[in-house]
Amino acid sequence: MSRKALVLFAVMCVVWGIPYLLIKVAVSGISPASLVFLRTGIGALLLVPIAIARREVRPILPAWRWLIAYTVAELAIPWFLLSSAETRLSSSLSGLLVAAVPLFGALLAWITRSEHQLDGRRLVGLGVGFAGVAVLLGFDISGHDLLAVGEIGVCAVGYAVGPMIISRKLSQLPSVGVVAASLAFASLVYAPVGIIQLGDSHPTARVLASAVTLGVVCTAVAFVLFFALIAEIGPVRATVITYLNPAVALVLGVTILDEPLRIGAVLGFALILAGSYLATRRKPEALTPAGGTAPAGAREVEAAELR
Repeated sequence: MSRKALVLFAVMCVVWGIPYLLIKVAVSGISPASLVFLRTGIGALLLVPIAIARREVRPILPAWRWLIAYTVAELAIPWFLLSSAETRLSSSLSGLLVAAVPLFGALLAWITRSEHQLDGRRLVGLGVGFAGVAVLLGFDISGHDLLAVGEIGVCAVGYAVGPMIISRKLSQLPSVGVVAASLAFASLVYAPVGIIQLGDSHPTARVLASAVTLGVVCTAVAFVLFFALIAEIGPVRATVITYLNPAVALVLGVTILDEPLRIGAVLGFALILAGSYLATRRKPEALTPAGGTAPAGAREVEAAELR
């Protein structure tokens, strides 16, 4: 990597690792619906003018049905469920559970036939990865947390479905335009409930600062930086950040919020990482001229997963 690429990579690992911490702080004072409204609304206010200036709005209009489907799968449902889950789960545990996204992605790729075989290596990877999830649940989850775990599970499936929609239906459209429109649509959907519930709450400055940071840094700025990273090193290598974000979430939760660090979290995360690597690693013969893997369906991981 160039020095620029290394800097972008390091920044993105942090920028998409801190949302779990910020969400945990924000939902202590405002409802999940209000938080989603603020985050998407702020992101849209910043990115829509950029998309308009770059003339990236008109080209996406004919694909409005798939754009809505992507918004629902990647933003509207996951962001709400993740915020709701963090009213009961720690930020670090939430981040570690979301690390299972590549496992769901591998399963969906096989089910939808974008991967034509689930060979022994990938089966072992899926087994190891989901064993890691089981370890996390066994060590760190009590009975009253199961609903929150289910919400994280649906969130992870949505994060896996969203990139598939981008890859198969929206990959030829301008990326900033797609993201700006998705944020605008999601903010409009959540506006009625989000505004009402926000008016009924009394958020502190710390809560509001967390929500604003989510919208500005972890959404609008993050997308711009992510596209710059893709331009430097390509979409496949850029998504390696998704393996490091949960580790950042774990460190921040333990050091800043004083969340407990249990052996189950460390062991479970290690198993999830190993399983994800085995389940999603491509055969070495499929190479791009730049040296990165370029399998069929590789662009399915290109879509930015908003955390």
